[in-house]
Parts: sequence; C-alpha cells; structure tokens
Amino acid sequence: MTENRPANRLIHETSPYLQQHAHNPVDWYPWGEEAFSRARQENKPILLSIGYSACHWCHVMEKESFENKAIAEIMNRHFVNIKVDREERPDLDQIYQSAVSFFIRRGGGWPLTMFLTPDQIPFYGGTYFPPNDRYGMPGFPKILEEVASLYQKRYDDILKTTSDVKKGMQHFSTFPSVVEGRPVSSDVLARAVQGLSPLFDTTHGGFGGAPKFPSTSSLDLFLRYAHQTNDTTFLNRVTYTLGKMAWGGIYDQLGGGFHRYSTDAHWLVPHFEKMLYDNAQLARLYFATFQATGQDFYSQIAEEILEYVLREMTDPLGGFYTTQDADSEGKEGLFFIWTPDEVMSLLGKRDGELLCRYYGIAPSGNFEGKTILSVTRPLSSVAHEMGLFLHDAEIVLKNGRKRLFHEREKRVKPFRDEKILTSLNGLMIGAFVDGYQITRKNEYLIAAKNAARFITHHLYKDGRLLHTYKNNVAKLNGYLDDYAYFINALVDLYEATTDSAYLDTARHLVQYLMNQFWDGDQGGFFFTSADHETLAARPKSYTDQSVPSGNAVAVSVLLRLFYLTHDQTYFSMAEKTLQVYGKAMEENAFATGNLIAAADFYLRGPKEIVICGKKESPEMEALLTHIYRCYIPNKIVLVVDSSHLHPAGAAPLAGAAPLAGGVPLAGGVPPVPDWMKGKEMIEGRPTVYVCEKNTCSMPMTTWEEIEKELRG
Repeated sequence: MTENRPANRLIHETSPYLQQHAHNPVDWYPWGEEAFSRARQENKPILLSIGYSACHWCHVMEKESFENKAIAEIMNRHFVNIKVDREERPDLDQIYQSAVSFFIRRGGGWPLTMFLTPDQIPFYGGTYFPPNDRYGMPGFPKILEEVASLYQKRYDDILKTTSDVKKGMQHFSTFPSVVEGRPVSSDVLARAVQGLSPLFDTTHGGFGGAPKFPSTSSLDLFLRYAHQTNDTTFLNRVTYTLGKMAWGGIYDQLGGGFHRYSTDAHWLVPHFEKMLYDNAQLARLYFATFQATGQDFYSQIAEEILEYVLREMTDPLGGFYTTQDADSEGKEGLFFIWTPDEVMSLLGKRDGELLCRYYGIAPSGNFEGKTILSVTRPLSSVAHEMGLFLHDAEIVLKNGRKRLFHEREKRVKPFRDEKILTSLNGLMIGAFVDGYQITRKNEYLIAAKNAARFITHHLYKDGRLLHTYKNNVAKLNGYLDDYAYFINALVDLYEATTDSAYLDTARHLVQYLMNQFWDGDQGGFFFTSADHETLAARPKSYTDQSVPSGNAVAVSVLLRLFYLTHDQTYFSMAEKTLQVYGKAMEENAFATGNLIAAADFYLRGPKEIVICGKKESPEMEALLTHIYRCYIPNKIVLVVDSSHLHPAGAAPLAGAAPLAGGVPLAGGVPPVPDWMKGKEMIEGRPTVYVCEKNTCSMPMTTWEEIEKELRG
C-alpha cells in the first residue's frame, strides 16, 4: 500500500492529482517559493512535471519512473522536483506548454516534463519519457543525467538558451497594435467555414484523422453558418458528426457522457477519461442541434449527458467535480468493456443476443479481447434479423441497457477527481440552463442554481473569485476563465429566472475582470490578474484549447451585458478585443472558433426577445417552450412578469462582497433595460416583442406570427 511508504511534501496538498504522487520516492515539492529558494541555494535546476488526475500517460510515467527508486534517486540528486496539477494551475500549464515548442517539434501534452533554471525559465523539455530507450525516444534516466551534466558543465550554453526562450516567451501576450476603428471582417464566419470545410471527414464526421477530438466550436460555426445562409450542407455535417459520435465508443452507451477523445478516426476506441468541460460543451451543442433540426435524438443525448453529470459528477453541496479517470484496477477502460458471455449470463439468450448484435459485442472483441459498446447498425435491422417487431426490440434494448448498467455499477469505478473549479462549473451551469430552457425540466434549473450558489458561497471572497475548492479549502486567485465562464453562467441564469441578483453579481464580477485583466496598452484580456504572482510570462491567449478561449467568452459576456444594460463600456471593450484578434480569426478558424462565434454575435447583433405575461402561467410556459425550441444563436430573452417588475439594486447572491477599493459599478443596474420599456401584455395574453438593431416588432400574441418573426 502506498500509504505505508514515507510521504513527501505533496501529502499536504488538496489536489487529488498531487495526492496521488505524495508517496512517490521522488522528493516532490508543490509549486512555490520553498522549491525556488532551495534551487537557488544549491544551484540546482528545477524539474517541473505537469499533469492531471485523469491523464493515462501521466499514470504510466508515474508507474514507470516516479515509483522507480533508482530513477527517483537520480531526480533527487540532481534536481529540485516540482509537481503541478494543470487543472489547478492553468497559468503555469499555458506558459510551459507554449515553451516546450522551443525544444520539440511534436508539440506539448501531458505529462509535461520541463527543466527550468531557479528563476523559472525553461532550458529544455518534453512530454512523456519512457524509463529506457524505446518508441524512438531516449530513456528518462539518460535524459536526467545529460541535462544535469549540461547544467553543471556548460552553463553558458544554458544562459544562451534561456535568453532566447525569454525573448520567445514575450510573444505569448504581444500582438500587433490595433488600428483604432479597424472593422472586424464582415465575412469572418463565411471565411471560417470555408477554411474548415477541407478538414471535414466526410466518411466518419468530425475533422481530420486519428486521434479525433469532438471539435465542438468548429461544429458550432457550421450550425451558425447554416442558420445564416439556410445552407443545409453545413447542418448535415453537424448532424452526421453528432450521430457518429453518439453511436461510437467515445460515448458511454450505458451511462451517458462522452469520453475525452477517440484514438482512431471513427470514434470507436476512446481514451476513457471523462471531463466535465467536454460534456458541458457537447451538451450545449447537442441541444443546439435539436433546436436546429427538431429531432429528439439530439436532445436525448444532451439529456443523457446531464443525467450522467447529476449522477456521477455533482457534489452534495451543488458544485460539479472535474474529471473521471480512464483507468480502474490499473487498466484503462476496464470499467466500460464487455464479453458476450457476461451479457448472455445477465440477459438470457434472446435478449443478450439482441444487445450483442446491436452493440457489436463479439467473442473477438475490439479492445484487449473485450468489447467497447458502440451502435453498429440500426435497431430495425437487428429486429428484422431476429424476427422481432421493432417495438418489442426497443423494449428489450431499454431493459437490457438498464440491467447492464446496474451490473456495471458493481464494478470498481474509475477514480474521480472531486476538486471543484470555478471555470468548469461556469461551463456546466450554462449547459444545465440550456437543458432547462429547452426541456422545461425544473431539476436542470435547480442544478444550475445550486452550482451557482456553491461558487458564490465558497469561491467568491472579498469581491473576487477563487479558482479551486477541495476538502473545505478554497484557494488560488481566479483566472480569466473563472471570471468569464462564471459571469456568462450568471447571465444565463438571469435570463432563465429574471432574478436581478444574478445580473448584479455578474456586473460586480465583470467590473473586477475589466480592472484586473484588461490589457490597457493593446486590448484583450490577460489570463492572470494584475496582482497575480510574478511568473516567467503573463500569457494572453485567444485560442480554444480543450476549453473555450477566455478572451472569446469575455467578449460574449461583455456583448450580452451591453444589450442588457446599454453600458457602452462593455461594448467598447468587446469590440477592441475582437479587433486585436481579427487577423488571428481570419488565419486560423480551427483555433478561434469561439472568438468567431462572438464576432458573429457582434456583427449580426442579437434578437432581443421580450415576453410580457404572468410568469408562472401555463400560457407563458407553453410560449417559452416554443421559443426555446427555435435555434437562434444570437439572442437575448427576458420575461417581464406582468404582476411586478424586479427592483434595481437587488442584493447580490450570498457570499458576494463589495469590490476591493469600493470601485462603483458603471452606470448602476437599471430596473429594466431601455429596450424593454413600454412593453406590456395585450388582451391579457402573453405578448412577445422582437427587437433587432434598434427596431422593435409590433406586439404579437399568436405563435404563428411569433415564429415567423423569430425565423425571419
């Protein structure tokens, strides 16, 4: 048992990933001054290892190298060793993932292995290293000895390398000056989809070959373009991809939710970890595709994602956990795979045969002798082969899935990282709000509100957000993503509930965002606040990674708040940010999908939909159901309760505090946006007004005329 081994300094950390390394024979330090001071005093280089709890190759390198006493002895003798959880410290991950490109051509990844001077400047690095020479890579012990020798015997070469690296790192946040008034290209969306089209895999859906990631932002651009142009080609590409994914092994056919990515080109064999951020983004994309098509299949998959999150990834206090591991009992994917004998013994011959045929469960298997469940052909085809009516086959499939799921629950589950991150909770809250608006299922709204309450109670202190919570400890200054994602979630909740406390809190936080993260020289937002600890660089990223670009979400937030409050400051900052990254959007649509979506909102403007009526009435509920089943990518929806209007200046959510320094809110919170004034019910019926580009429709009370206006 690892607990019987001596513990290193990581034993005092709250991160589950760092705790996993607390009994390694490596003399690990957490990131901090204690490690830097020792490196300076002993003139030793720093070995920085960055990973996360659900990372398969991180576990492999730990088992092969960090648990190896001989390798650990080399590490301890020559280096000061620092372990970082990239989910806790995305700032460090951004800096050193960017820096590793100076040393290797294949790009970064996890585990990230970097060698730094005591002042944190990298002079060599890579990702996974095997314990001995293989895969065409040098063994880790050889790397350690060579780097240590280089540092001690050829320090002048180290200094030259670090000088070059420092110059390169200055470009992480530097962009050409923006010409004031330079317009954002009006055809940015069209150019983006034209650039993405050659990358589309017409055979299997998605983009490119193996390994294949969901690429939600690119598919979202296809949806937007189809909506703008009525070009069904791009809508069909989205539906084709989402179908292939949902039928593939990348989707958990029994428990819902998507795995991280597919190792092949056809969505069959995944890396089995499940990430909160993937499932949040995919739930929203599937809901949007349901809106665009009216086909229940897409809403069903989105709801299964939400049900998975409620069941597996929700803390009793309301926050959402971060990840589930790929491994269980030391083997990747073991929890998810089946044999025909296992299925037959549970379901009997007929029912077992149907599920085996439907999910491709065969004696030969498709993964290490067993089978990853995937839908290999239509159920109607299987039913016909077996002489069953389709209705009867559907019942067998439904009951069989339940039996297999309950049997699977008896297995050893993959490890779950139960830290709660403000940023990822913001993403997931938005997905649950979408789920509520589209399905009208109140449990989804309750989940979103509970998570928002958790953040404001536990991760909102002294007017600012903290990044991570675990074991009753909230810590680390919030990053750009924490603010942008959570503010966006608060605006989502404001639209869903009309509770002005959400809007008030959003405005408090966006003021802090503008004060602490805005680049006053060039525009755009830094990833870290102005009062963040000093690091080797201050990154300012505009690209989507596994999560949306913080700058992109910040632009969306500012534009939404502008249309809700008409505070021109919000619009100006959003516009300047889009101008900063205008060239980047034109050159690399694949990496800037969320910025391009924000630019689409900016260029086309939203439909501002005001609905006046009794908020809790059946008529209002029916009308909202109709409206939210329409795909309108750029919209603001507000319900005006005919019985009363919410007063201005309502108290922020519990846990909120005045901004540090008493910075006032720009303009105050208006009780009703200007574009809502004068709107009222007609003839006692729920009444809709649709405003666009400063022009409002006549009041409408029938769905026929409302739908025509919304889809026009």
